[in-house]
Amino acid sequence: MRFGEEADMETLEEFDFVIVGAGSAGCVLANRLSADPATRVLLLEAGGEDKNLWIHIPAGFYRNIFNPAIGWGFETEPLPALGGRRMPWPRGKVLGGSSAINGLIYIRGQPQDFDMWAQLGNSGWSYDDVLPYFRRAENQERGEDEYHGAGGPLCVSDLRARHELHDAFIAGAIEDGYPFNGDFNGAAQEGAGPLQVTVRGMRRCSTAVGYLRPAMKRPNLKVETRALAHRVLFDGKRAVGLEYRKDGASHRVRARAEVLLAGGAINSPQLLQLSGVGPAALLKSFGIAVVADLPGVGENLQDHVNTRLVYRARHANTLNEVSRSLWRKAWAGLSYMFARRGALMMGAAPIGLFVRTREGLESPDVQYQFLAGSFVKPGEAMHDFPACQATCIPCRPQSRGWIKIHSPDPAVPPAIQPNYLAAEEDKRTLIAGLRIARRIFNTRAMQEYVSEEVLPGAAAESDEDWLDHIKKNAGTTYHPTSTCMMGRGEKAVVDSALRVRGLLGIRVADASIMPAVVSGNTNAATIMIGEKGAEMILAAARAATPAARFKTA
Repeated sequence: MRFGEEADMETLEEFDFVIVGAGSAGCVLANRLSADPATRVLLLEAGGEDKNLWIHIPAGFYRNIFNPAIGWGFETEPLPALGGRRMPWPRGKVLGGSSAINGLIYIRGQPQDFDMWAQLGNSGWSYDDVLPYFRRAENQERGEDEYHGAGGPLCVSDLRARHELHDAFIAGAIEDGYPFNGDFNGAAQEGAGPLQVTVRGMRRCSTAVGYLRPAMKRPNLKVETRALAHRVLFDGKRAVGLEYRKDGASHRVRARAEVLLAGGAINSPQLLQLSGVGPAALLKSFGIAVVADLPGVGENLQDHVNTRLVYRARHANTLNEVSRSLWRKAWAGLSYMFARRGALMMGAAPIGLFVRTREGLESPDVQYQFLAGSFVKPGEAMHDFPACQATCIPCRPQSRGWIKIHSPDPAVPPAIQPNYLAAEEDKRTLIAGLRIARRIFNTRAMQEYVSEEVLPGAAAESDEDWLDHIKKNAGTTYHPTSTCMMGRGEKAVVDSALRVRGLLGIRVADASIMPAVVSGNTNAATIMIGEKGAEMILAAARAATPAARFKTA
């Protein structure tokens, strides 16, 4: 359906760039593109403002990850390898997106991840190519060096929640033969050490805080919250605007230069499909006119699956006790307010470890997150006994799933099928990683502080035992990617400049463009994508003639 057939283009509000999604990448785009005062930018966010107090307290992650007031509340289809369970898949629906509700861990991934992206035909995306954008984004507390930047919008700081169990886990990993690593984003990823977090002072530094808030003072940037994108509007093969709904009414805007999708690995492919871009058969089944038959839209979905080991602690000094004691909570609050330390300064996990599960690997294939506490299930209460846990996460899953619209109604969530553990190699890697974690818990350093294995229990020995534990307890690490994959093959959706293939005036710049999920948490890499994407968009604008400054091919 052509834009001009439904609305008079002369009567619509016009912007140079219309950005969909104020999340980890969208806030970056809004900041960088609106830095030119001659450029008009519209940023649309389906959620509201980030006024919830617990968004800004680092440990508020535990309260907010499943908060329906600031999240989408997605759920997967039944998962075959996990006994047919459906799994909650929270994503941020608020200014800052998932960077406002995530576990705050700052991990970029391995150099090999990005070199592989380049080897797949994505020129300009090798590690050496993307490192300057990581550095540009970063305000590293430790200062600037060859790997880190200072003065960027994203504050990255050290752990301020010292605990005897944290030290013991690091010592146990070293005892088992792994090196200490004080910087997982430096020269090497392998080893054990404290994780850095996206915290400024004593508050979360989401992209809404770091990037968007300063830019909102600019008169050329307009931010619309509680605005649900319905579809991209096309004139032939060119994207020329967007339709969205706010306050019960439909609105349309014109994009003079480009429409930029930054809704993430779920919302971006969903919006493309609703707009007529995706697998033709799927679109036709819902009566959606096909603008471009791109079979890869919504395909190639990846996420980091994980499974935990829980051990009973010998001393009643874990987060479990803090969660159940009024005076311990009060002390945590005072430590936070007056010393900027303690339990409320923690993100999802304070301690990390990266290992290789077998010889011959060039880089680690398993990540661990260690916590001096344990929960019954994600989003539920802590255990009612002193305990700690290590979460085991295969870095490079081979399994791939999909996302497909359920309805032509944008308010209806899409079907999500990550196909966890469909690849046998993923099962082998996870089992090997869990065995390594048990070995570390059995070191002298850790045995001084733990007494017994609660989950899965010492009786679990065989591969079948471990698979049963995984089937019952595996969960998401909240890292969906790759559903608008960047590349050259049949399933590729965007090219190396993030332009949607076969179309004009539309790009995707978020975690969905990753050819494969990075070896670690995805927020830092998504922010990098926003930085690099913004530079490419601006470079195209500068290269245009003055008469058509923002016209891009």
